[in-house]
Amino acid sequence: MASKNLKPTNPSALKATIDAKCAKPVPPPSNVTLNEQTAIVTGSNVGIGLECCKQLLHLHLSHLIMAVRSIEKGETAAAGLRRSFPQVKIEVWALDMLSYDSIQAFAQRCSTELPRVDIAILNAGLTTPDFVINKSTGHETVFQVNYLSTVFLSLLLLPSLKTKSSSDLPGRLTIVSSGLSIHSNFPNYTSVPLIPSFDDGKGWNLSAATERYNVSKTLETMFVLKLSEHVQPSKVIVNAVDPGFCAGTDLHRSLSGPLKAIFGAAKMAIARPLEQGAWTYIDAAVGKGQESHGCFLSDWQIKPFHGLMYTPEGKKSVDRLWDETMAELRFAHVEDCLK
Repeated sequence: MASKNLKPTNPSALKATIDAKCAKPVPPPSNVTLNEQTAIVTGSNVGIGLECCKQLLHLHLSHLIMAVRSIEKGETAAAGLRRSFPQVKIEVWALDMLSYDSIQAFAQRCSTELPRVDIAILNAGLTTPDFVINKSTGHETVFQVNYLSTVFLSLLLLPSLKTKSSSDLPGRLTIVSSGLSIHSNFPNYTSVPLIPSFDDGKGWNLSAATERYNVSKTLETMFVLKLSEHVQPSKVIVNAVDPGFCAGTDLHRSLSGPLKAIFGAAKMAIARPLEQGAWTYIDAAVGKGQESHGCFLSDWQIKPFHGLMYTPEGKKSVDRLWDETMAELRFAHVEDCLK
């Protein structure tokens, strides 16, 4: 059953953590081959993104595009993969998720240079304790990277995923969300307009920074739900996945002092191994079929969205976010990507 048709559960963060810890891991399917296919993985030089690349290559992927902000760091990571998988074409392409120009250039390069685009796993994300406005767009950086830039890239990649994937298989677009997406408070969900409310730093503190990450992931699931209404699953399967709390990630790199120590201790105690986190990506982008279109996946299962998304006011917010997002990105003619 699709996420939108499930009953919201809204478990406590503690219960969700326990459930995730007890969930039975599902390794990549042994009967699947990605031979002749091309996959794009963003944020792929470290952590789960890099491990995901390894898992795709183990499934005999033919062409891997590692989309990274730092070409130097990307090439270092790619060198290890090339040694292990010398028969595979592995390329490192520049992608700065703080720059609309960079995102457009990347998508255009995919359109003009790649004969195949079968899978896109949008893994790049950001969390920071500081409130910072991105100078090139005028938006707060976590909201920019985790939501606006991610959905912008999603829209721009749609034409390639529709026309350059296998003739007998739909393209795959998986956005990496988080289990924290169902725990956001989202106090500004009734704001009109909605997008500018995320650029107000009044009252910003560590709690607000944590909430900003959580709500950015809620917004991603809202977008996935709406996007699925505009894209046929026979053309592109769109979903969002929660990798769970994983060890070995670089997500909290901006933290320091006691807070960094707390996260480090928590990872040692309850975190999922990096390999299993990557398994969730493979499950979403390879294992699950059209039943996952427009859904939120967590612990290898289709799960409900944030409870707000099932309420009348919440549904209005979902529609308002979609409309404002399309207006924000109209300069790039994103509406044409839906045709």
